[in-house]
Amino acid sequence: MVTVQPPSSDTPRARGSKLRWFGHMQLLRLLGRSKRTMAWHVVDPSSGKDLMLVLPRLQLPDQPSLRHWQQMARLAARLDHPQLAVPHAVGVHEAWPYVSYAMAEDATLLERLDSKGLPGTQVAEWMAQLLSGLAFAHDAGLAHHDLQAHLVLISDDGQLRLAGLAVGAEVALRDAGSEGLDALDASALRLQRAAAQRDVLAAGVLMHGLLAGKAALDEPDTGQVIARTTPLGNELVRLPWSLPRPVVEPLRVIVNRATDRQERQRYASARSLLRALEGWLHSDEQKSGGPLSLLMQRLDANGLLPSMPGAAERVARLALLDGGRTHDLAEVVLEDPALAFEMLRSVNLARARTGLRGGGEPVLAVRRAIAMLGLEGVRRNALALRSWPGALREEHAQALHQLLQRCQRAARIALLLRPPGYDAEMVYLVTLLHNLGRLLLHYHFPEEAAQWRRLIQPQLAQQPAAAGAATAGLAAGQQSTAPVYEPALSEEEAAFAVLGTDLSLFSRALARQWGFDEASLTLLERPSERSNRAAEPSDDDVLRAVASCANSVVDALALPPTLVKAALARVVQRHGLNLGFSMAELKAALHNEGSASIGESSSAWASLAPVAN
Repeated sequence: MVTVQPPSSDTPRARGSKLRWFGHMQLLRLLGRSKRTMAWHVVDPSSGKDLMLVLPRLQLPDQPSLRHWQQMARLAARLDHPQLAVPHAVGVHEAWPYVSYAMAEDATLLERLDSKGLPGTQVAEWMAQLLSGLAFAHDAGLAHHDLQAHLVLISDDGQLRLAGLAVGAEVALRDAGSEGLDALDASALRLQRAAAQRDVLAAGVLMHGLLAGKAALDEPDTGQVIARTTPLGNELVRLPWSLPRPVVEPLRVIVNRATDRQERQRYASARSLLRALEGWLHSDEQKSGGPLSLLMQRLDANGLLPSMPGAAERVARLALLDGGRTHDLAEVVLEDPALAFEMLRSVNLARARTGLRGGGEPVLAVRRAIAMLGLEGVRRNALALRSWPGALREEHAQALHQLLQRCQRAARIALLLRPPGYDAEMVYLVTLLHNLGRLLLHYHFPEEAAQWRRLIQPQLAQQPAAAGAATAGLAAGQQSTAPVYEPALSEEEAAFAVLGTDLSLFSRALARQWGFDEASLTLLERPSERSNRAAEPSDDDVLRAVASCANSVVDALALPPTLVKAALARVVQRHGLNLGFSMAELKAALHNEGSASIGESSSAWASLAPVAN
């Protein structure tokens, strides 16, 4: 047996050429290489097995580095997960460390690439498998360090295995300026977290290439792509709009978020990206594991929403009221969106059970629900609610409370914006229901809600490093420029990026469960920005417009101060003519929102003095 120098990128085996060997393994062909690792298809003559041989691209410089590499490789070999390739052997040959894996009839992901791009569902299923194994490794304290298409094995039946885990770890440490760090060292833990995030970014780069039909930035090495994007470079990795095989919008948003130019907007972990892909793959209610299936499970366990703080006082007030004062009862119920929603659920389910579901439109008014259920029914529903904060931890409860207050503020503003003749309670309730998806997200998916809020909030653009020039300009008396913000994702796009589905899926599924018909479902959703205005809008169209307008006003007020004025102007431009208000009247409504009451029977414009600019 002849032993040769370690394999390199210029030693592929051509037909009829002299056989090349690495120890006892015969080199057949180079599968792929990157700056950190390389992979070869080899055969073991003693067993006749086809193997994948993975090595660091550079020889390790000393014995401590070699020992540390062996330690990491053995830790990786102990991990047991269906999507992590099990090493056939871990060894060292002539100071070159290596790991070999059974290859059988598997092909690499690189070999599966199609110049026309692969179907989105197939890409998402493969990447979900990869991320499942990657997340398991990250949880065990190990990163891959060089996630490449040639290190992913896929069988004919679509089963994926990730090879090369931790093989490039020593090269990565040298790239980071550290050598032989002990696993318990604080610097090593910091580097481990950074390496895990780099793995997730590399997964996004791989997805981009699979869908686009060519490598991102025309560079097959994901590490080199990462080096050319922020914060190391300034190139942008986004799916082009024109692709040989169209990509649906939810998947496009997920992939673009994975490679976003802003680091803080990217997925922070393999599990968060995995949840988004699985959410898109299983957005159908019938498929277990999807966001809707999880929501239904959590609704059973935790209820719809917890009662807002002050529930005991509200129940006590209800006890003092008699059944004939429906208006006063409705005022108390509407102080707590959870109780208002519970009343609608109870009365519509009761109608369905008694066979009245098809006997008219669903109940969408608290006063009517009170008339049907009686005072005892109101008290029963109030006592059935979980007390605040329900299943939430303190920091998540604070976010939900702030959202509930914003919803109530929008409902008060809607009362003042509604045209004459529209019932105050209906306007108030529809405005609350437009936020049902948001509220369900914040209560039942609090971690995802935090991501969602970050994505819909404009972020300060990363400024070029010219601090010296800026300081000099300020010293010369020049005024600093206004802050520049990166455009935020829409609510729909942010939900796609976090959950893989839109929040309207939540509200529609819940409303159907309550007994709402298809015609009423549209009333509960905000009209699209691109929707055409009807020449003669129906009452439902007006109700949707008022609720959407009021919620848009509150959303605008939550933006950074320099963006508020322009956002409010867009609201007036979109809704002002149809609903009959100007910017001055909108400011008057904001100034007087505390006076709004469901006791008002028509628009309050006549009683409001416009506020000066």
